[in-house]
Amino acid sequence: MKQFNKMLYLGTLIVAFLFTNFNANAQLDLPRGSQKASVSQTVGISKIYISYSRPSVNGREIWGKLVPYGMNNLGFGTATESPWRAGANENTIIKFTDDVTVEGKAIPAGKYGLHIVVKEDGGATVIFSKNHTSWGSFFYDPADDVARVDVQTKAIPHVEQLTYNFIDVTANSATAVLNWEKKQIPFKVEVNVTDVVLADIRNKLQDQPGFNRQTWENAANFSLNNGGDLNEALGWIDAAIAGQFFSQQNFNNTQIKAGILNKMGKQQEALEMMDAYMPNATIFETHQYGRNLIANGMNDKAFEVFKMNAEKNKDTWPTDYGLARAYSALGNYAKALEHLKIAHSRVPDPGNKAAIEANIAKLEKGQDIN
Repeated sequence: MKQFNKMLYLGTLIVAFLFTNFNANAQLDLPRGSQKASVSQTVGISKIYISYSRPSVNGREIWGKLVPYGMNNLGFGTATESPWRAGANENTIIKFTDDVTVEGKAIPAGKYGLHIVVKEDGGATVIFSKNHTSWGSFFYDPADDVARVDVQTKAIPHVEQLTYNFIDVTANSATAVLNWEKKQIPFKVEVNVTDVVLADIRNKLQDQPGFNRQTWENAANFSLNNGGDLNEALGWIDAAIAGQFFSQQNFNNTQIKAGILNKMGKQQEALEMMDAYMPNATIFETHQYGRNLIANGMNDKAFEVFKMNAEKNKDTWPTDYGLARAYSALGNYAKALEHLKIAHSRVPDPGNKAAIEANIAKLEKGQDIN
C-alpha cells in the first residue's frame, strides 16, 4: 500500500512538472516571423497610434491568395465571415486620443481593432471594431463595428514588409496608409483641432497652468485666431489684465484684447484701449503696433502712432524706419526713402542694416515696403 501511495505521489509530481514546464515554455519571449511594429502621428494636439505585426511578401502571391478578397470563413473561432486582420498575428489596433472623423464618418476617442475587406475591383472597406483584444479576425462580429469606410486602393512600388505610415499631414488631418506588396490602402483621419484644443484649455485653466498669466493670454490669443467663442476669449484676456492675483497689463495682453474687440465689431473701443496704453509701450512695441495698423488698412492711424514714437524716442533708427513704413503706406515713396536712409545711417547691427538696404532698393523701384 505504501509503495502504491509513493508511486501515485511521484506520478502526480511528474504531471505537475510537465504542466508547469509546458506553461513556462508557452510564456517564452521568442522572435516572431512577423515582427511587431507601431507608428504614430500628431494632428493638432491629438495622437493617432497604429500597432501591428509586419508580414513579408517572401515571394508569395498576396492579394486574392494569402489575403483573400472579400469576407471569408477562416475555419476557426466564432466568426463565420471574417475580414482581413490588416496585418499578422493579433488584432491590428488603432487608437485615437480624441474624437475624429475617418473618411467623413465620426469615430469617438478610443482603441479599436482595425480590419480590412480587400476587393478584387480595387476597392477596400476599412473596419473599426470595438473588439481590439481578440486574436486576428477569428472572432470578428459586425455588431462590434463602430464605423466602416470605403476607400480606393492605389498601385505603388514593391514594399516587402507590410508597413503603416502617415502621409499628407495638414493642420487638421493626416492620411493613414497601409503599404504592402504593390498596393496602398489609404484612409483620411480628420480632427476638429480647435474644439479639441479649447476643451483642453478649459481643463488646464482650472489646474496648475491656470495660475499663470501667460496661460490666460495664450488661451485668449488661440481662441481669437482660431474661431473660438469671442466672449469666452474676452473673459480670459480680462483675467490676464486685471482682477486676479497673477494679473498684469502689458503690451501683449492689451493688443490681444484689442484684437478681440475688433473682431467683435468694437473697433473704436479697441483703439481707445490701445491709445491709453501706448504711453507705457517701448519703442519696439510702438513700432509693432504701427505695423499691425498698416496690416489692417488703418494707414492714417499708423502714421499717427509712428509719428508719436519719433517724438518720444528722438534720433533712433527704429522711429525713422517706422516713419518710412508710414509714408510708404500712404504712397509718399520719396519721404519714405528719406527716412529709410536716415535709419540706415543709424542702425548698428548687420541684420537690420541688410533689411533696410533691401527696402531702400524697393522704394527706389517705386514699390511699397509694407
